[in-house]
Amino acid sequence: MNSWLVLRRERPEISLRINLRAVLLLLLLSVSTVVLLILTTSLGEVVLPLGEVWRALVGQDAGPNTLIVYTLRLPRALIAMLVGWALAMAGTILQGLTRNPLAAPDVIGINAGASLAAVTLIVLNSSVPVTYVPLAAFGGAFAAAALSYALSWKGHSSGARLVIVGIGIAAIAQGLVTLVLTSSQIIQVSKAMTWMAGSVYGRSWEHFWPLLAWLCVLLPVALVLSRDLDTLHLGDAIASGLGTRVERQRALLLLVTVGLAAIAVATAGPVAFVGLMAPHIGRRLVGARHGVLLPVSALLGGLIMLLADLVGRLLFAPIEVPCGVITAMIGAPFLLYLLYRSRGV
Repeated sequence: MNSWLVLRRERPEISLRINLRAVLLLLLLSVSTVVLLILTTSLGEVVLPLGEVWRALVGQDAGPNTLIVYTLRLPRALIAMLVGWALAMAGTILQGLTRNPLAAPDVIGINAGASLAAVTLIVLNSSVPVTYVPLAAFGGAFAAAALSYALSWKGHSSGARLVIVGIGIAAIAQGLVTLVLTSSQIIQVSKAMTWMAGSVYGRSWEHFWPLLAWLCVLLPVALVLSRDLDTLHLGDAIASGLGTRVERQRALLLLVTVGLAAIAVATAGPVAFVGLMAPHIGRRLVGARHGVLLPVSALLGGLIMLLADLVGRLLFAPIEVPCGVITAMIGAPFLLYLLYRSRGV
């Protein structure tokens, strides 16, 4: 069955190809996201009727439950969704740039750099306002990525070298995090460990709006650069032959990747494996064209984060399990599966 719809107009001459399968999939994922958002807002220690949740979401009075919906659950769910979008798109771009199916934002040390900066700030200054922790994580993520890129430069950049250097920087940063934790007082260590688990617990509208503002800039840029990413995925020689400025476009795409991953880690902590799983699932569904793969992966990443946060809240209620723990429990076997599949490559 042909999944493409071709629209043509002779005067002026216009030709448009629409991937019907991708459009239907995006519609299905969007509807699933809305449904899961409503369920996440409804379910919890206090179960709210779906009708009241819907009235609150559309701006109608839902009685005393309006406070629970708008203040506690809705911003948390929206932040989980946006963090999933950012991590998934960052992983998709990074896998395309490096042509490595096992690449993820934490591979080039982004998560480790963010963790090191945030943990150091928490441990050294116990009275630091919570709003400063995301800023420190953001700076650490950019510093780690810049160091990876600089050390992997050898006349020109290389995706393979970037991954290898990034793994080394991530290992060093994780070792430094362990050193900081083992030499600190237990109170500061507990605060740092809570952040490092990766969670959207306690996130509110003050965390949502900066995250949304960054994504409103970075997501459209990533979609605009999707065609360049397709070209770079073919290899540097072919990309240069097609007229692509390889180094400039690779640096720009890497900057977008770092921005997406950094703002996600700065908001929710180092949530693992979302940037690895979502692109692989999306590639199975729509193929490797990044113009379609990027939005599909983003929606899948949002669904993964929403499900992980919901499961974490309900699994051992009233005790909450951080969503980063849930994604790690799913992502670790998924990584082993990918390694098993690629063993003969």
